[in-house]
Amino acid sequence: MAAYPGMSMGEAHRRITEYLNRFSDAVSNQDAASLRFLLSLSSNSPFLLSLADALNTFQDSGRLIKHSDHYSQFSDILFNLFRSLQTYRLGNLFDSYQAFEKSANAFIQEFRNWESAWALEALYALAYEIRVLAERADRELASNGKSPEKLKAAGSFLMKVFGVLAGKGPKRVGALYVTCQLFKVYFKLGTVHLCRSVIRSIETARIFDFEEFPKRDKVTYMYYTGRLEVFNENFPAADNKLSYALTHCNPRREANIRMILKYLIPVKLSIGILPKDWLLEKYNLVEYRDVVQALRRGDLRLLRHALQEHEDRFLRSGVFLVLEKLELQVYQRLVKKIYIIQKQKDPTKAHQVKLEVIVKALKWLEMDMDVDEVECIMSILIYKNLVKGYFAHKSKVVVLSKQDPFPKLNGKPVNS
Repeated sequence: MAAYPGMSMGEAHRRITEYLNRFSDAVSNQDAASLRFLLSLSSNSPFLLSLADALNTFQDSGRLIKHSDHYSQFSDILFNLFRSLQTYRLGNLFDSYQAFEKSANAFIQEFRNWESAWALEALYALAYEIRVLAERADRELASNGKSPEKLKAAGSFLMKVFGVLAGKGPKRVGALYVTCQLFKVYFKLGTVHLCRSVIRSIETARIFDFEEFPKRDKVTYMYYTGRLEVFNENFPAADNKLSYALTHCNPRREANIRMILKYLIPVKLSIGILPKDWLLEKYNLVEYRDVVQALRRGDLRLLRHALQEHEDRFLRSGVFLVLEKLELQVYQRLVKKIYIIQKQKDPTKAHQVKLEVIVKALKWLEMDMDVDEVECIMSILIYKNLVKGYFAHKSKVVVLSKQDPFPKLNGKPVNS
């Protein structure tokens, strides 16, 4: 292959040797930050890109690795890493992933032998790169009409890394970072059920004390497990986990706060807590504005319109069904509004709400329903304890309890 423009053989040789020396020094000095930088392929750092150009100019880097006492013990790591860098630079992401996985496997073998956990940051870089490269390789495979398979392979590799970290000793604090990378893989693949076994390892093993993990990893872990609880419609648990993530998230990371709120807001709505308008504005979550407004007003038409308008977005994030179930709360708030108006007119008759009055209110909101349909909805509201009272069937009146006719949800969702 011809030399890259502006790069002589001598210059290429010098750059490759510089990388090898920096790699060897990082391991000798147990300098995890430097090692992390040297392994961060997708960072596109000028240093690594120029190394890739050098490797594509000087084709015999394998000889440099083998014939030096400093590097030869790392030959499996370095040879495959160089191959990965070369193919990455040429835009061949499938081959780049394949070589990187071989390099990462060789790195794990070394990591097992190191007594201390000094190289954890470097291992994090490998775990991150494996996932990102796999995603890109799969896009390349799909665009060539082939079956994307590398992200699944990345999941298997990360499980192997998790196994290395999950034992006793100082390395175990790295288990949560790898777990979070696994979550990202499983969510992307749509195989969220695979998260269970990893969660079980983290939450039931006595060797893990959750508080000893780094804060960044705890926030990510709570975000993903909170999303899983939303998926399983376990809203009180989702509220706990997502609220933890929000409270401990770096306040300067607005994009991360927005991601947490995207799931926490529907959870809060489902247990009767409405967010303030400024919050939706600040974090650009305006798709929830009409949903919140519909709940405030008891306006069913507005809720349905909001769900229709943002249907794709809500379906993609998996909260559409959660939001759809807010209809019962909207009915409750409509009845409450009627009750308040009646109380202002005639306090003695406020607790008697005629079904035809509810029918008229719905008609005013351009929702056509007859008395029988409204009676059915009121029965559900009473059954779900959203409204306290009973029916006077003959007179078609809902008789509301004089004490607390509209109980608060108190953190419990309305199950439909």
